[in-house]
Amino acid sequence: MGLSAADIQAAADRIAGYLRPTPVCRSAIIDTIAGTELVFKCEDSQPPGSFKVRGALNAVLSLGRQDAGVITHSSGNHGAALAYAAGMRGFPAVIVMPEGALETKRQAVARFGGQVIECGNSAAERASVTESLRRRSGAEFIHPYNDWRVIAGQASCAIEFLHQVSDLDAIIVPVGGGGLLSGTCLAAAGRGIRVFGAEPEQAGDAARSVECGRIIAYDSPQTIADGLRTPLLEKTWEVIAAHSPTMLTVSEAGILDAMALFARHSGRSVEPSSAVALAAVIRHREQFSDIKTGVILTGGNTPPQLIGY
Repeated sequence: MGLSAADIQAAADRIAGYLRPTPVCRSAIIDTIAGTELVFKCEDSQPPGSFKVRGALNAVLSLGRQDAGVITHSSGNHGAALAYAAGMRGFPAVIVMPEGALETKRQAVARFGGQVIECGNSAAERASVTESLRRRSGAEFIHPYNDWRVIAGQASCAIEFLHQVSDLDAIIVPVGGGGLLSGTCLAAAGRGIRVFGAEPEQAGDAARSVECGRIIAYDSPQTIADGLRTPLLEKTWEVIAAHSPTMLTVSEAGILDAMALFARHSGRSVEPSSAVALAAVIRHREQFSDIKTGVILTGGNTPPQLIGY
């Protein structure tokens, strides 16, 4: 199918009446430490706490009446976002979550009215359990990222960012399954803006995929950035392969340091998956010297033990 510029603009228009633009913020101290000019897009301020609501809402608003509801599998943020979006239309939402999911993210799904079904931690088991439930219920499956409706919704973040800050030279985003990176590539296309993707070294499958020219999947990678453990799939890979963003990786220690740095100098808490983008700017500062870079802060659902780290 793919997506055109008209498709992503239509998605941005569709969700605009349901979500307020998220704020942007600056920190002169972080600029000095990073050695470059940074502007942060605060998606942690979305109602469910992450950018994921954009794709989930676009998908839900694209549906007709759906009495059987919607279903997905998620480690947390997409699940909470889908439960929130489904609730806006009065649809039931079933979220299949791995047993290792953070309790705070499990609680967020329940808070927005989603029904949590637990499964094993592997991607294969998540998919199997979800498909079995979908067949029995007739619910509409909305994949966390390998869905054109979701990718189009995620593109609205960069579209909105570029309206707010018109002179960005680059945008960097964290990468798990690649929905946000795909959407950002599409939104930035033809604007002369460089797009970077940032990953933990221990879940660096997207970086390896871009390097090798084919999908390289890591099996259950272990990283503190729980939202970035998922692999690229065919739809996100199609977009990423076509646009060739620059991929950067960071260490686990670098992620924690970036969380602490941002909390100390902005007064905001971001989750590890979100901090990966700032960590990449700091580690690879030579890539960002003399340019103005937008950093998308993807979520603020910080594990309690890391708040104030």
